Amino acid sequence: MTATSGPNSRATIEDVALAASVSVATVSRALRGLPNVAESTRVRVEQVASRLNYHAHPNASGLASGRSLNIAIAVPVLNSWYFSEVVAGAEAVLPEAGYSLLVTATSSSAERSEFVRWAAFSGSADGVIMVDLPLDSNDVQLLSRAELAVVTTGFDCPEFPSVVVDNVAVGVLATKHLIDRGHRRIGILTGQSEDPLHFTVPSDRVDGFKRALLESGIDFDPNLECTGNFTTSGGREAMGSLLDLDESPTAVFAMSDEMAFGAIWAAHDRGLTVPGDLAVVGVDDHDMSEMLGLTTVSQQVDQHGVVAARWLTDGLGGATKASESAEMNIELVVRTTT
Repeated sequence: MTATSGPNSRATIEDVALAASVSVATVSRALRGLPNVAESTRVRVEQVASRLNYHAHPNASGLASGRSLNIAIAVPVLNSWYFSEVVAGAEAVLPEAGYSLLVTATSSSAERSEFVRWAAFSGSADGVIMVDLPLDSNDVQLLSRAELAVVTTGFDCPEFPSVVVDNVAVGVLATKHLIDRGHRRIGILTGQSEDPLHFTVPSDRVDGFKRALLESGIDFDPNLECTGNFTTSGGREAMGSLLDLDESPTAVFAMSDEMAFGAIWAAHDRGLTVPGDLAVVGVDDHDMSEMLGLTTVSQQVDQHGVVAARWLTDGLGGATKASESAEMNIELVVRTTT
């Protein structure tokens, strides 16, 4: 990405984020005066925005009449760092195109289909972003017939533009890092024990975990797999169960940073050191990960929302094709927990 330049160009929030070395979500929070932004960061963002002549005020003059000027985004849960970052990314860029964001949580297949019917028939939104909510054939049919722009994130949907991550590669990258550090008995903290939405991320990351083990000649031990439900408390409990084994793991791959935080907590409960007694790798690069020294697979979470929102507004202008798909970059960030 390069900063906007030229006499007729207009700076975007991505330009400000790049120049200030922060995420677009942080730029949005800083310029709106929201909490959880360090004062030094807020000042830097404001200075960069001023220098680039960036204005976050919506400019809807080019929008067609008769639109609601709303975009609806559906996520499985609201109280999750990952999903809140995706929402924050979308929310940061939509005002530039004159849109407001409507957020809803759909925790079951029935709620997802109810949301789809609302979006298709209510006229309350001009487009929708489906985050990690795989669509069935009826959902796809309703959305395809409605006059809506649709983008999916977290899963590939051929009928609509999709923002995806290679989660098998995430599992391989994290596990291979632990193997390269000399670990052979490696635990894995997985997602939900029951998943009514058929969320594919956990199974893909387990597949990557198993692939890395196989390529290194290490047998998969199902006793080293435990469900942590993508929460800190769940990760702590799951890690405690693994540490109770007669032969406990020397390392663990947690499918989210929040579960990794719980794993570190469980190790400290037992008087163990990290990484001396237990190496830990997470996924996401949560805001707290750097402070805790967590090695993690970064997937630039807020960018999922940014790309989805940009594609959605492009789609409303007829510039985005259904077959388009963007695979987001992943990167191993090595810190002190390994």
